[in-house]
Amino acid sequence: MAFTIKVKLKKSLKVFILVLLSIFVMIGSVLYFFQEKLLFMPSRLAQNYQYQFYHDFEELFLKTDESTSINALHFKAKNPKGVILYFHGNAGDLSRWGAIAEYFVLQQYDVFIMDYRTYGKSTGKLSEEALYKDAQYCYDFLLEQYSENQITLYGRSLGTGIASYLVSKNNPKQLILERPYYSILDVAKDRFPMLPVKQVLKYHFPTYQFLPKSECPITIIHGTDDAVVPYASGKKLSELNIENLSFVTVEGAAHNNLIEFEDYHKTIQTILN
Repeated sequence: MAFTIKVKLKKSLKVFILVLLSIFVMIGSVLYFFQEKLLFMPSRLAQNYQYQFYHDFEELFLKTDESTSINALHFKAKNPKGVILYFHGNAGDLSRWGAIAEYFVLQQYDVFIMDYRTYGKSTGKLSEEALYKDAQYCYDFLLEQYSENQITLYGRSLGTGIASYLVSKNNPKQLILERPYYSILDVAKDRFPMLPVKQVLKYHFPTYQFLPKSECPITIIHGTDDAVVPYASGKKLSELNIENLSFVTVEGAAHNNLIEFEDYHKTIQTILN
């Protein structure tokens, strides 16, 4: 009788382990095949959509390769102090992000902002390398109109990894990162601690590898209550051995409300003015 019970327990344990493994593999597979839908949340715009903003702007379509057209907006300030190349977050399109970028026109800066592939009116196939390529294309486009020491790179959330890549390859005036991540892998580990995210992630955006290659001043702004990109992930960037990096903590700020805090405005105005 005791032997029979032990055999049944062993079988039950094996079945339990197999079920757990099956669930683990299933969730890992979902993460692998649907990670783009988790990371990128674009909204589409009709090609004839008409943007409306408070400030003067030019709409552009940049042919970064044969199958890709990048839609971009170039805002023009009166007597600009320079230009900000702005990389936006992971959701929405330029109808939203253009309005947000106008904040910097009020600081007397021209602003250039693009929609990533599959966002808004932009076309093309998404990949990490493609995003870097399109960003460099926009940077080179601005170099035809501005000197490099007039270009400020600005990344917000998802866009911080792209802006950080550019600063590792170029020498702009400065880099501003709003709620950045140490890497996408770092954020994924925090969100899915039990899954083998390192093995399944196709997008890495290793900000921590890019920033040490920068020669320009870097300012990081992060809220302590950020539930999307953990404050700890951004804070780790300040612990890298980078002499020209400043980290600004905004107490109580979440992921999407930094602009409601005076510390954010003071920091931006000090940097840009």
